[in-house]
Amino acid sequence: MSDAAPNLIGRLGSWFSPAAEAEIAAAEDAALRSDRFRLEREGEWKRLEAIVARIERGRLRSVPDEDLLALPALYRTAVSSLAVARETSLDRETLLWLEVLTQRAWFIVYGPRAGLGDWLRRFFGGGWSASVRALGSDLLIALALMVIGTVVGWLLVASDPDWYYALMPAGMDDERVPGASRAVLMGTLFGQQNEPGLGVFAAALFSNNAQVSILAFALGFAFGLPSAMLLIQNTALLGALLWLYHGRGLTLELVGWLSVHGTTELFAILLAGASGIHIGRAMAFPGEAAVLDAAAAAGRRTAQVMVGVVLMLIVAGLLEGFARQLIDNTAGRLIVGGFMLVLWTGYFFVWRGGATNEGKP
Repeated sequence: MSDAAPNLIGRLGSWFSPAAEAEIAAAEDAALRSDRFRLEREGEWKRLEAIVARIERGRLRSVPDEDLLALPALYRTAVSSLAVARETSLDRETLLWLEVLTQRAWFIVYGPRAGLGDWLRRFFGGGWSASVRALGSDLLIALALMVIGTVVGWLLVASDPDWYYALMPAGMDDERVPGASRAVLMGTLFGQQNEPGLGVFAAALFSNNAQVSILAFALGFAFGLPSAMLLIQNTALLGALLWLYHGRGLTLELVGWLSVHGTTELFAILLAGASGIHIGRAMAFPGEAAVLDAAAAAGRRTAQVMVGVVLMLIVAGLLEGFARQLIDNTAGRLIVGGFMLVLWTGYFFVWRGGATNEGKP
């Protein structure tokens, strides 16, 4: 029996061709390398998993300092191991486990450090206002451009009333036209709470200003020039309206009508335009930094400002849709508009909130 066994094995071995034997040997060698690869790194993987599991359970304080310091290196090692494992014959179960582990570790290493509630507290508690102040002189540039645009709009329409129709966006050319009587213009400001025309005009005005805010920021990458042009163009509309109502002695009434939502809406446009100019100036004058690096730093500062701009436009829409409809006298409208202007100015430039670095790159 013992003599027959070697003969049987020899006969079985003779059934495989040299090529098949080479393939079997290669497979065995790959399996050995795969096992060796896993055994050499499995300790680090399990250490990473233990750290991640503790942090996920909210037990960050129980994690030793040496584990916290080793966490980034362990994560990078696991990612590198995963890349190699995908090219080897590592068993599928271990490969899937390693993929899940690296995903969990990514959220620990690079994920958000706070929840929505904490972010909102930091945002309104000083982060947003710090980002606005970080715009610096770009706010003054944007304000100057808006004043210039208002003056240009007034002068253009004063020299040729046909400019009024060119400046007015589509859908806003109602009875507010050159040549309209004082009574007609007065009727557009008061006693129109239930008239659909007022709502159409207000919606068109809000839509126009919202588009200008978004474009003024988005086009800042073109060295801020489109942002500057948009500020001038949009406020030229304001200048045309002021000229029209001033000609009938209704300047104060128009200012009151606009101020209810306008102090918030125009402030939002100012911030959006300043953000676009800030990005443009960073690209045009990057200093010692590379152009893309300077633009990225400016983008991080202005992104938070634009989140606030969206919120301001929402507030302006609510004021336009409700407060202005309910208040039908100039004094009340001026009080509301003035209060909102003081509120925004005080929040951005007077009240500093808690210490924050969110306005910095």
